[in-house]
Amino acid sequence: MTRKSIMKPMLLAALLTTSTVGLSGCGYNNLQAQDEQVTASWSEVVNQYQRRSDLVPNLVKVVQQYAEQEQEVFTQVAEARSRAGGITVTPEVLNDPEAMERYAAAQDQMTGALSRLMAVSERYPELKSDALFQDLQAQLEGTENRIMVARNRYIQEVQGYNTTVRQFPTNITAKVFGMDTKPNFTVANEDAISTAPSVDFGDSAKAE
Repeated sequence: MTRKSIMKPMLLAALLTTSTVGLSGCGYNNLQAQDEQVTASWSEVVNQYQRRSDLVPNLVKVVQQYAEQEQEVFTQVAEARSRAGGITVTPEVLNDPEAMERYAAAQDQMTGALSRLMAVSERYPELKSDALFQDLQAQLEGTENRIMVARNRYIQEVQGYNTTVRQFPTNITAKVFGMDTKPNFTVANEDAISTAPSVDFGDSAKAE
């Protein structure tokens, strides 16, 4: 084995080590880790919205048994669920402000439709005493809490990622690798981020 053939692997190893240290020092690894965390947090948001969507048909079915004449409300819930489910929630959505806005708007419409459905239930005392309805309502309220927690966690993760992308010197690394800031959910009530979530469909429905 010649001296030249020995030096080649050593030089390659040195270059790889230097590159790894350089990428770590310029914030590349941190950017990648934060990007993965944003994606994971987004998956949990989608997961909780899907859980809510899965509960809706059963809830509507139970309410319909007591309130067949409330067809308009059932139609609104079905349409809202269809709109929310009709938006593809791929990871690419995280980099598309307009897609994020459409998705958030569709889910907000679903929340409004569910509030109207719960308002209907207030008019039927016998429905409120139905064990299946009570179970579905409890599951739905729990889901709304988890949605709020998941959204707030996503908001915080995106905030951390965007801060890293914009700060010096990691902003240089971000530009080199085409990593840009991500759109976030808009929060109507900013205090909601730091306040324990509370869901009460009965009160919110009456307020309408």
